[in-house]
Amino acid sequence: MPHLTLDHSSHLAGVLDVGVLLKELHRLVIEESGSAGVCKTLVRPAETYVGDSPSGDAGFVHLEVGLMPGRPEEQKALLSESAMALIDRHLRAAGVRGSTVSVEVRELAGSYRLSSGVR
Repeated sequence: MPHLTLDHSSHLAGVLDVGVLLKELHRLVIEESGSAGVCKTLVRPAETYVGDSPSGDAGFVHLEVGLMPGRPEEQKALLSESAMALIDRHLRAAGVRGSTVSVEVRELAGSYRLSSGVR
């Protein structure tokens, strides 16, 4: 039941195959987190991005993974590293160089609730 939010600079939308990336990310997150269920994912291309690139065209990808509480920090850090490596591979395969990639694995708040359908 992990929640994934993938933010990326909009110019990568035409270059990066987000559908394939998400399938691999879903598999990775489920396997490495030990989570049950299906990932729920939101993808947000960002038209505006201010970064450190002198040309301003390098772009970025940021993945946030929300998990139920209880996993050790080492497991979350390993998941972050694995997800970053996967994103890097996809960017390189698409011919994208110099983009900033970041990943945060966090715990969902205790108030989190999930409805499996419309009430």
